[in-house]
Amino acid sequence: MTKVKVCGITSRGDAVTALELGADALGFNFHPASPRFIRPGAAAAIIRRLPPFAVTVGVFVNLPAEEVALAAEASGVGVLQLHGDETPETCRALARWPLVKALRIGGEGVPGDLEAYPVGAFLLDARDEALYGGTGKTFDWTLARAVSRVRPVILAGGLRAENVSEAIRVARPYAVDVCSGVEAAPGVKDARALAQFMREVRDVRQSDHRP
Repeated sequence: MTKVKVCGITSRGDAVTALELGADALGFNFHPASPRFIRPGAAAAIIRRLPPFAVTVGVFVNLPAEEVALAAEASGVGVLQLHGDETPETCRALARWPLVKALRIGGEGVPGDLEAYPVGAFLLDARDEALYGGTGKTFDWTLARAVSRVRPVILAGGLRAENVSEAIRVARPYAVDVCSGVEAAPGVKDARALAQFMREVRDVRQSDHRP
């Protein structure tokens, strides 16, 4: 069944709402240039009050491994998502955490050296020259099929209730990642939009199990 990560969490209220609606993971963006930026200490205050089985993901962009480790420890996130141009060497330096490496997909397609990355999954997002994630843009979902032969795929980039079912059917990802598609404003989730998004994902899950 396709899992759901809700990214760009900045408040405990949104975190709790996402979990109550069925989210499998919550993303906290530690990239200072992001409109959804949250400090590690603020994320820690939210994470400490979450149910014990909630999966929490820290999103980092082009930081040295030492700084990523410090922020991960301070926040208490359980999974690291490297969303910039990080090398396999950086990933190896952070191997004590479960890792997700983002691939920013543009006209050039999928990079060819995926096996070099010691990560548990690849997150596919639309390339934007100004932003790392949360762009609201989509890309060619069929590209996910090739990546999924190497590692599990988390599909991101412009997902919302209106297109997530098609995205899942085309890409067959391990998980989907939603951010701007369920927001009232950057960093502020819209509970109704998120509920509709989760319904669409559930409908695909159920249709996959019908005879």
